[in-house]
Amino acid sequence: MRSQPLGTDTESPARRRWAGPDWFTPNVRTLCGVSLLQDAASEMLYPILPLFLTVTLGAPVAVVGIVEGVAEAIASAVKIAAGRLGDNVSRRPLVAAGYGLAALGKLVLATATAWPTVLAARGVDRVGKGIRSAPRDALLMVGADPTHKGRIFGVHRAADTLGAVVGPALGLALYELLDHAIRPLLWIAVAPAALSALLVFAVRETPTRTKRSAAAAADRHSALSRLPARLRALIAVLAVFGLVNFPDTLLLLRAHDLGLSTAAVIAAYICYNLSYAALAYPAGALSDRVPRHRVFAAGLVCFAIGYLGLGLISSPGWVFVVLPVYGGFAAATDGVGKAWISQLAPPDRQSSAQGLYQGLSGGSILVAGLWAGLAWHTGPHPLPLLISGATALVLAVGLAVFGGRLR
Repeated sequence: MRSQPLGTDTESPARRRWAGPDWFTPNVRTLCGVSLLQDAASEMLYPILPLFLTVTLGAPVAVVGIVEGVAEAIASAVKIAAGRLGDNVSRRPLVAAGYGLAALGKLVLATATAWPTVLAARGVDRVGKGIRSAPRDALLMVGADPTHKGRIFGVHRAADTLGAVVGPALGLALYELLDHAIRPLLWIAVAPAALSALLVFAVRETPTRTKRSAAAAADRHSALSRLPARLRALIAVLAVFGLVNFPDTLLLLRAHDLGLSTAAVIAAYICYNLSYAALAYPAGALSDRVPRHRVFAAGLVCFAIGYLGLGLISSPGWVFVVLPVYGGFAAATDGVGKAWISQLAPPDRQSSAQGLYQGLSGGSILVAGLWAGLAWHTGPHPLPLLISGATALVLAVGLAVFGGRLR
């Protein structure tokens, strides 16, 4: 028998087929699993958290907005700082710490007997999200072909969103099996969250990242201002769009106002996530073949249809048509936006760029939630939806026509 030359690939064809295409690297596979587990845990709780606060703990409805607003503000601020840090230190410990804090936050939530504890739990959870997001997105590209950025971010968003389908579906089933008891669900959600944190230790990080000198580290304080001009312009445009993209909790509230029961609202939310998960990879792959600004603009059209549709319909049955279309917005913008940022960012500032983009976008969504929430209580409920939908349609046209300047 002839010996195999040293350094030759000895993997069998079957094993290579199991591993998937070349761009589907070990890091991509592992981080897809991590995100799926964590999102399953988070989304198991997301639709029932307002009910837990207002019914189980007896908090006023305004507390729901306060808790989510503060949580998202924390996440946005931490993302910017963690993004910069991720370009100066090893990223895997940051990612592990982020997912570990998310698991801890869910554990604290399960023990809550008053709404301030829920606020603290959500704060810890969002600190974890802020720490992990940008370094994780940078690790997705370790050992990967940069011509497949759209596919990589698309399949990761698909796996993440699949967790957002599994979580609410499992939560709804358990909610019914446990005779509408919420507290046991909080404890059950801790398990997949903790498992996701442990799985991070299987992520690989290239050993080429060396410790920078003190002068170089100090110089990084001005790194964000030295990002390429086109990248800064793109981040600014996407952050401005965030000002009309308010939190999905208001969309679910609109579905409830139209006459859907709590279980039906959760079912509609599952339909939205199914659409998002199914379309995320195709949208990402398409953005590797056609200009990303066109795919993003198509996503904004789906956003406009979703918001205008929810604002104009009067029959609850239409929610199950409109929300899946809205899922196309997230599929065509979330992973595609990250791939677009990664394409324009220098190799040594990938984490900083992702942190700045995600942090500013999150801050804009927080502002959108504030103005939309105020408009929701002082005027007709559909008005914020109509304003945001019309604005997104204008932005979609502008991006389709002029977005090539940001490539």
